[in-house]
Amino acid sequence: DPDPRVAHHAVHTPEGTLSYKTAGDRKTTWITEYLVKRPEDVRLLKYMPVPNLDLAPIEKLYDEIGDRGVLRGFVWGDQVGCWQHACCLRDVNELILDAFDRPDWLHEFLGILLEKKLRFVESMRGARFDLVETGGGASSSTVISPKLHEEFCLPYDRKLHDALHGLGFRVSYHTCGGNLGIEDLIAANGCDVSETLAPKSVGGNQDPWDFAAKVDGRIGLIGGVDQFNVVTDGTPDQIRAMVHKLFETVGPRGGYVCSLSDHFFETPPEKLRVYADAGRECVY
Repeated sequence: DPDPRVAHHAVHTPEGTLSYKTAGDRKTTWITEYLVKRPEDVRLLKYMPVPNLDLAPIEKLYDEIGDRGVLRGFVWGDQVGCWQHACCLRDVNELILDAFDRPDWLHEFLGILLEKKLRFVESMRGARFDLVETGGGASSSTVISPKLHEEFCLPYDRKLHDALHGLGFRVSYHTCGGNLGIEDLIAANGCDVSETLAPKSVGGNQDPWDFAAKVDGRIGLIGGVDQFNVVTDGTPDQIRAMVHKLFETVGPRGGYVCSLSDHFFETPPEKLRVYADAGRECVY
């Protein structure tokens, strides 16, 4: 049954077995039991295989899209950012305690993931991505403090971004809108773009125009549109007004891609057309 879907996973390594569980529906999957349960479990992650990226389907899709859109890519892992990936292997509440109780172990954990991601990045050489997304919502300031972000996200993000830049990719850093207090850290991690600028109305902790004022043109920006209250449930006039407000407050200097800040599964297609038409009205 695709809706109350539950999967039990066992991972056998030469030095022991790890287990985890996931649940899901037709829209997404979530973790109900984490793989890293004991500190010693991270030593078994050395057996986790890293695939090579198959460039052929990317080349084909890039040619199909052409100049009509942006082709985005990712780096290997349950999530791209090392901290966010770790949060898919161990509960974030435990990781926050680990940051205080065993910081050296936590750095070892993140370092193992970083090494594997850098190995995958090498296989991305030649991929025709317009943008590569990194980061993750668990690194946002709605989940961890700016101090924890600075110690356990920034150094790993920077190394990953440097590697991607070395292959000519542009990098978009994702924080699900939780960016209050980490504006300078996001600008310092080497990303080209920050997203998703989720407004307070959908769980962000500052509005897009406030974040834009603080980063002051140092990086590009993507997102900012409330996909529920404005686009799904709002009137055409409300949709148009929000798009124009973002253009005038976030995008006047360029470097801005107006986008819904998250998924829009229940949005009527006619509302998306209003949104797109409003975007076309915003010209320099």
